[in-house]
Amino acid sequence: MHSLPKSAVAALLLNTTIWGLSWTGTRALEGMGLHPVWATAAIFSACALLLLTLRYRELPLLWRYPALLAVGLATGLTNASFNVAVAYGDVVRVILLFYLMPVWTVILARLVLHEAITPRSLARVALGLSGAFIVLYQPRLGLPLPQSLPDWMAVASGLLFAVTNVLLRRLHGLSDGARAVAMLAGSGVLASLLGVLLSASGVIAWPLPLPAAAAPVVALWALLFLVSNLSLQYGVARLPANITAVIMLAEILVATFSAWLLGAAELRAQDLIGGVLIITAPWIVRDRPVAAQPA
Repeated sequence: MHSLPKSAVAALLLNTTIWGLSWTGTRALEGMGLHPVWATAAIFSACALLLLTLRYRELPLLWRYPALLAVGLATGLTNASFNVAVAYGDVVRVILLFYLMPVWTVILARLVLHEAITPRSLARVALGLSGAFIVLYQPRLGLPLPQSLPDWMAVASGLLFAVTNVLLRRLHGLSDGARAVAMLAGSGVLASLLGVLLSASGVIAWPLPLPAAAAPVVALWALLFLVSNLSLQYGVARLPANITAVIMLAEILVATFSAWLLGAAELRAQDLIGGVLIITAPWIVRDRPVAAQPA
């Protein structure tokens, strides 16, 4: 069996680990009176500003390569639609529907990147999704089929995230910094617009005033998401999109086990069974060798 580039896999696992732990930051800020939509806006806006201070020369590339603007828009819409879905829908159901993302990735990778849809790639996706379903399944939810607006928003966010990953793969010739600027700026701008819209309509509270303790939490997660995003750029540029999508299912495991360790959830047998399937999905079946590509 041919091995995957270990550095690329490690980068994606670092990305999924940070995202899998992000619920702790969101919960801490919510406890300080900051709604998750505004927390997302604050964190990603700070993250974009931090990156721009380091890579400000990348900014003109956004206008030179319109596809980067598409990446920013897709990323921003992904976060915005997912936040709305989580805020108004069943969280577990929303995550299940979001993680149909590998299915969309395989289809889009075929249409945009011309990656073959092989029995092995379908087996990887099926195995990974089976593991995700086992971990997240609750009898009261039934089958994960969209039944409400939050459900459809969750499906849309997964589709948009698949679009983001495929676009990133297509733009692997551009620098990691340029792609990261597009993603983080798009996330900050779209989340801020969503926050203004929801607050102005009285759906959520405005973010002020906030305790001083919120600032270091926002700064910490801005730094972590910057590391996460650059790790994503590195991994996506060096792996086929369908393998990337399956590896990123590991976020479910990180979120599940971190919640158990911190006393926010119980660890069940189905978590262990589903976890094994998610972890083994990218490795059990392999296509031809994966050649590393320059970022």
